[in-house]
Amino acid sequence: MLAALAVESDPDQPLDVSELDIELVDIFVEEGGDLLDHSDGLLARLREATDDRDALIGLQRDLHTLKGGARMAGIMAVGELGHVMESLLEAVAEQRQALGRDGVPLLEQGFDRLHAMITRVGERQSIAMPEAMIAEFEARARGTTTLVATDAEPIATEAGAESSTVAASEPAQPLRPLSAPISEDVLGDDDEITARAPQEQVRIRADLLDRLVNYAGEVAIYRARLEQQLGAFRGAIAEMAQTNTRMRDQLRRLEIETEAQIVARYQREADSAEQAFDPLELDRFSTLQQLSRALSESANDQGSLQQTLDDLTRQYETLLLQQSRVSSELQEGLMRTRMVPIDSMLPRLRRVVRQASGELGKQVQLKLEGSQGELDRNVLERMTAPLEHMLRNAVAHGLEAPAERKQAGKSEEGSIRIAVRREGSEVVLVVGDDGRGLDRDAIRKRGVERGLVGENAVLADSELDMLILEPGFSTANEVSRLAGRGVGMDVVASEVHQLGGSLDIHSVPGKGVTFTLRLPQTLAVTQAVFVKVGETSFAVPIASVQGVGRVARDVLESESPSYEYGGEDYAVHDLGELIGHGPAKAEGHLQMPVLLIRSGDLRAAVCVDQVIGNREIVVKTVGPQVASVPGIFGATIMGDGRVVVILDVAPLVRRRNALPRDVAIEPPQVAETRRVPLVMVVDDSVTMRKVTGRVLERQGFEVATAKDGVDALERMAEMVPDLMLLDIEMPRMDGYELATQMKGEARLRDVPIVMITSRTGEKHRQRAMEIGVNRYLGKPYQEAELLRNVYELLGIEQKND
Repeated sequence: MLAALAVESDPDQPLDVSELDIELVDIFVEEGGDLLDHSDGLLARLREATDDRDALIGLQRDLHTLKGGARMAGIMAVGELGHVMESLLEAVAEQRQALGRDGVPLLEQGFDRLHAMITRVGERQSIAMPEAMIAEFEARARGTTTLVATDAEPIATEAGAESSTVAASEPAQPLRPLSAPISEDVLGDDDEITARAPQEQVRIRADLLDRLVNYAGEVAIYRARLEQQLGAFRGAIAEMAQTNTRMRDQLRRLEIETEAQIVARYQREADSAEQAFDPLELDRFSTLQQLSRALSESANDQGSLQQTLDDLTRQYETLLLQQSRVSSELQEGLMRTRMVPIDSMLPRLRRVVRQASGELGKQVQLKLEGSQGELDRNVLERMTAPLEHMLRNAVAHGLEAPAERKQAGKSEEGSIRIAVRREGSEVVLVVGDDGRGLDRDAIRKRGVERGLVGENAVLADSELDMLILEPGFSTANEVSRLAGRGVGMDVVASEVHQLGGSLDIHSVPGKGVTFTLRLPQTLAVTQAVFVKVGETSFAVPIASVQGVGRVARDVLESESPSYEYGGEDYAVHDLGELIGHGPAKAEGHLQMPVLLIRSGDLRAAVCVDQVIGNREIVVKTVGPQVASVPGIFGATIMGDGRVVVILDVAPLVRRRNALPRDVAIEPPQVAETRRVPLVMVVDDSVTMRKVTGRVLERQGFEVATAKDGVDALERMAEMVPDLMLLDIEMPRMDGYELATQMKGEARLRDVPIVMITSRTGEKHRQRAMEIGVNRYLGKPYQEAELLRNVYELLGIEQKND
């Protein structure tokens, strides 16, 4: 078994596992990755202070554990290299040897080589014994020197990444919930071993965890639907209570009328000679009283039943509230299991910088700020490759060679900074360097050559900078291992936008360039602002919304309307026109509601009909056909089962800006009147509303209902019906009062009104006609007669059943 991995003449061959324990190898690969990531942090400390004894001892212990695990798993090449590196660190720690000026770069090269070897083992590829590197470390440990190790160890690279002889881009690190126990000889009494003590953990497949998160999201959707249905049930109980009150009032008046009739009859019969029986003893009076009493008891029973339903509803609301809390905690817990530390990708990024700077002969230091937060595993994995592209670009394009930096008055060692901070529900990644900045002259020249900009076009610096995000764009004159193919920043921009984030560029000539990436903390649940355009609702991720405002209508009539917010100008656009829905009108509002959208250098104030509010939503992916439509980020399911599209507004605005100013996006042709007429039924009787509503819905009409005049006016603040069916006797505001108010308001004056009432007398009919009611029908109405009047007033042809 020892010979199996001692020397490999052809490192491209698959790993010979015939004499290895596969389970033990997998455990070692996982533990080895953790140990090397930990060592990378210690290496960064050692680079800052080469006399950091704690860092030296920590590295020595990591290598000791790695060596022991490698030999136990039978990976002897890793064990041998780890052993000689440990020997050098031991000699330095005991002050028998000095680390030297190039000692830390040599250690970095050795750790990169260990990482490459372990990565290949995990991919079941063979590894070669790094003899030259082993000899270099042995010589350093003895106090002699030899040639710098140049062992070639090619490793697998991801698509589009460049290969390297020492270290290259490896696949994204998986979530590692299970870690093998650390060897006992690594654990000592020192305090710096606070953090690597083994914990009891379990291994969970990532796809299973993703499914569980999705199921938790489904539970949240069903809970919202239950809440909405329970609210409707609560509304029905309120209607029942009003009906009971009305019935008790009618019974009270019936009893008064009955008693009055009995007294009147008694007085008439008192004048006659027949006084054998008291009127109250006559059957006809006692029967009427018995029915009245029975109805009163039934009304009391119905009131008692209503109270019971009310109590049960209150209990259900309490249970649903408790279930909501548990469901939210479950969802948050599952989301936390998908969160991984941001600094878990830092060792990989450090290796990328070391590799790129080594190949180009540049001195580069990677500085990290605020990387202790957490990010969704899916977001982190999808952003790792784009971040690598940015770091390679910074080394290849941004940072100057040492001689050029010295001539410019800078230190010979370039600096790349990665800062991480949390802003609300977003994670902000700032990647910057202190290099030469973007060469805008070269960018403009290449943009003209590729036809991206006109030769005489006047562009702002920010507009020029954004050209580097175009696919295939590169200012390099020749193709190298790291740059020149035009693949890089367009991949970064595409990935950021697909994640629902934004990318901003800020460059200062001679000072450097800074990229600011804003990403959602999680992809499963997010906050969104809901808006309405026409009768359609849309959700806009709150990460891209700077605020909400209102713009005067006369501003929209100017040639280039804009809205000022926070000292910046936002170009005004119409969301309805951007999506081909027809312009937003915001009828009934003096000013137009606007969403203030910010994405990179884009500032847009987008007009809508209504801003409904913001809420937390569960993001659902849409199919490839829908996802390919520009501006669609995903979809969510509302409490009533409706599917609402989540819009990414920035691409819609950019597409509109790309068109010539005299070309408009043609909206679909919209009829002057509503395609499906809206009929409002206003009646205090639940039965009448339901029966009449069903009759109209069977004919294909859209139906809205109101329980009295006040309720109808509140509903008509948001909509104007095409026709109204109106009762007379209603609480709060009767039919006469409502009709009078509608005829006195310009917005509602032309709505035809059909009055349906049990008051069929000529006096009531005459008053209705004087107000302006169009038709007057008695209860109970004939369905055919009602439909005939509805179709006549709407001016459409009646359907033939």
